[in-house]
Amino acid sequence: MLRLLTVRFKGKLRALGTLLLPAVLLWGCGGSGSDSGGQPPPLSISTTALPSGQVGKAYTATLKASGGMAPLSWALTAGTLPAGLALNAAGMISGTPTATAAALSLTFTVSDSASPMHQMSTSLPLTVSSAGTGSSSVAITPARASLTVTQPLTLAATTSDLTSVSWTSSGGSLSSASSASGVGVTFTAPAVAGVYTVTATSGAGSGQSASITVGVTDLGGVYTYHNDLARDGTNTHEFALTPANVKTASFGKLFSCTVDGAVFAQPLWVANLSIAGKRHNVILVATAHDSLYAFDADVSPCTQLWQVSLIDASHGAFANESSVPAGTTGYFVGKGQGSMAPEVGVTGTPVIDPASGVLYVVSKSMTPNGAAFFQRLHAIDITTGHEKPGSPVTLAGSYPGTGSGGTTVTYDPQQQLQRASLALVSGVIYICWSSHEDLSPWYGWIMGYSYNGSAFAQTAVLNASPNYTYGAGIWMGGGAPASDAKGNLYVLTGNGLFDATSTSGSTNYYGDSFLQLSKTLQVTSSFTPSNQADDFANDVDFGSGGAAMVVNLSTASLVVGGGKDGQLYVLNGGNLGGSGDANAAQHFYVGAGIYSTAAFWNNTLYLAPNNQPLQAYAFSTSTSRFNIGATSQSPTAFGGVGSTPSVSASGASSNGIVWVIDGKNYCLAESAGCGPAVLRAYDATRLSSELWNSSLASADRAGNAVKFTVPTVANGKVYVGTRGNNIGGVFGSTSISGELDVYGLKPN
Repeated sequence: MLRLLTVRFKGKLRALGTLLLPAVLLWGCGGSGSDSGGQPPPLSISTTALPSGQVGKAYTATLKASGGMAPLSWALTAGTLPAGLALNAAGMISGTPTATAAALSLTFTVSDSASPMHQMSTSLPLTVSSAGTGSSSVAITPARASLTVTQPLTLAATTSDLTSVSWTSSGGSLSSASSASGVGVTFTAPAVAGVYTVTATSGAGSGQSASITVGVTDLGGVYTYHNDLARDGTNTHEFALTPANVKTASFGKLFSCTVDGAVFAQPLWVANLSIAGKRHNVILVATAHDSLYAFDADVSPCTQLWQVSLIDASHGAFANESSVPAGTTGYFVGKGQGSMAPEVGVTGTPVIDPASGVLYVVSKSMTPNGAAFFQRLHAIDITTGHEKPGSPVTLAGSYPGTGSGGTTVTYDPQQQLQRASLALVSGVIYICWSSHEDLSPWYGWIMGYSYNGSAFAQTAVLNASPNYTYGAGIWMGGGAPASDAKGNLYVLTGNGLFDATSTSGSTNYYGDSFLQLSKTLQVTSSFTPSNQADDFANDVDFGSGGAAMVVNLSTASLVVGGGKDGQLYVLNGGNLGGSGDANAAQHFYVGAGIYSTAAFWNNTLYLAPNNQPLQAYAFSTSTSRFNIGATSQSPTAFGGVGSTPSVSASGASSNGIVWVIDGKNYCLAESAGCGPAVLRAYDATRLSSELWNSSLASADRAGNAVKFTVPTVANGKVYVGTRGNNIGGVFGSTSISGELDVYGLKPN
């Protein structure tokens, strides 16, 4: 059960937060010694629950504590006991209640006789039922839960007549088959995913019982952008969240974690990770302040497991390096248009290799006054935040081309923005770049690196427009290169010249194109829309949309993507088709520009263009094409740059929920305004049915929005990265520079 821990430190009462029992007391620097001159043992409260009472029936319960300097004294410090009950200094609650109470929250504080005094508090619920109910009612806390396989959960059942309960479960194991009213037992989830029921039955012979349904997932982790290499955004291992329970009464914000910068990168999640000898489900967060955090993904209040700066000496940086200021004033990159603010650090989503426990991430930093700029690829141990041997590597590269006036074009870490997310394919980390606010020279770069546990090695480099002064940036609305079952890579490029079909002269300009790449970054196939020249002339990037979402079929694969002109293209994975719309397998207009990566589940594609509703398009397995015309759409339009949806489901066709972050008020000069991100949930079979959103209750409010962000759904929870209460001003201009908000099933 959860307890509020407070301590008396130097004469002041400090609230340390809510912890899992057994509670631990943190002693102050003073404190009275024992007879032998040592510290007395710390205070410890052993009472974990209060028995339920009944109106008109005598009630007695004794609070128990140990440690500290005797004698100990109890007091009620928050809440009011029901009429008829009283607490004495010895910790006994007694009397005959005359009023009912439903899980009344009471905080009790025990004090010792030391000088200075030591104190400890615990919050316990008390239920008093009405007189003459005639049977024993049973209630279980928590009322709902989600677990990973073999994860333990403490349950407690209270009965109205204080009788004991017997426990049964449809799977997993229980630490005891019976318990006294209010006394906890441990349920350990089974090793097989699914939905399980745990039941507590009153021992009074009344047959009264209560049950809790527990969704158990075998998802190992969300290791990469949009869930997998296909970039389909789907978690089909979600057994706790259903369209029936994602509603205000049972779903909402559980807690938030403060971080030191805006969270543009998608949070990544790992199950059952051992850190400092304890097992945790872990959420990993990267910030624009060049920091990494690991938090316990389940515990409220937020519990930080480790935090590191990627630009300190232990992570390969020189003295006094900082993230790069960005915005409309005081900027060191771009044109000061404010498309990124307040700083540029980690922007693209990292990627995790679960086999080695290594997280790969790219930082961007500068020395004072912008004297030098660096982008580095780090290999981070996910259990500690420490660099692995031979890490980081300073990113550098060159490519044959005349864009710089010579015969070689060289990568410039200042001009290039690493906005696209990282990809890990067949042991190679692929990193993509575009411009930062179009300040030339800039290019669409891709580099590949391998890591053998002791050193990085560059495997390949591609520049998508090497003979011009700029062009063909790879940013894809923050998306990542996709990969099919054969290991081909797929990316979309932005504005730039195109000459790949030229019969003479240069043939390596790939502006506004869809590229299929080999492991060594050779262009093996490409597609360029008919209006490419117009796209380039009018800043209508073909590559604004997310990287090629892959539909893997039994015979081949299709790739899907589009850009600012609102045309969604469906291409054959084996041969993208060359130049011209007629060579696409299919294309159709979706109502507005695409700045996001689509999701795909149950033969349905979900897409939220800018200033348009979330739309669903059915896929025909007989024709291998999408039915033109949305089968359903959300009642709400997604302003700004639209949104990238994610899907949670219990398998291939059950309990589908589409999760979308409404981030139109993302606090930059170009946005509609500044305000909280709004997480929205829709029934995947009927987008007209909005199940829930975080603006319905003030307690569910998220931090201020960032653009291109993606929700992470795992183990009954949804994780949303924000800019805290920053409103686009310089770093540190507000009290919270970044925030991770965690949503899930309410425990009670």
